Amino acid sequence: VQLQASGGGLVQAGGSLRLSCAASGGTFSSVVMGWFRQAPGKEREFVARFSWSGGYTYYADSVKGRFAISRDNAKNTVYLQMNNLKPEDTAAYYCAVSRKYERTWFTPADYDYWGQGTQVTVSS
Repeated sequence: VQLQASGGGLVQAGGSLRLSCAASGGTFSSVVMGWFRQAPGKEREFVARFSWSGGYTYYADSVKGRFAISRDNAKNTVYLQMNNLKPEDTAAYYCAVSRKYERTWFTPADYDYWGQGTQVTVSS
């Protein structure tokens, strides 16, 4: 499985970005796809997750109401739309795929495959 994340950049506070995560090299009908972020000197933290089979989404409280996940089945791609960005959203963002069952999928250990990070920088 390969994951290709893209879409990061520099944006002013209040602005928007859309991250993409293109998955290949496997079937994804029953996976959970997650987004995490990691700021310098901090641990990787959960941002959002998406259940491919049921379409269920879950967001960290810090991004709820501002971020939204969507998908393009034909492209095996999941998007993270980020609105009203804040300086504290600055981090490298990573997408990940989990084939595990009966997990919360809130921690990096619950995921099997990771994409490379894409940097998001929000200026004040």
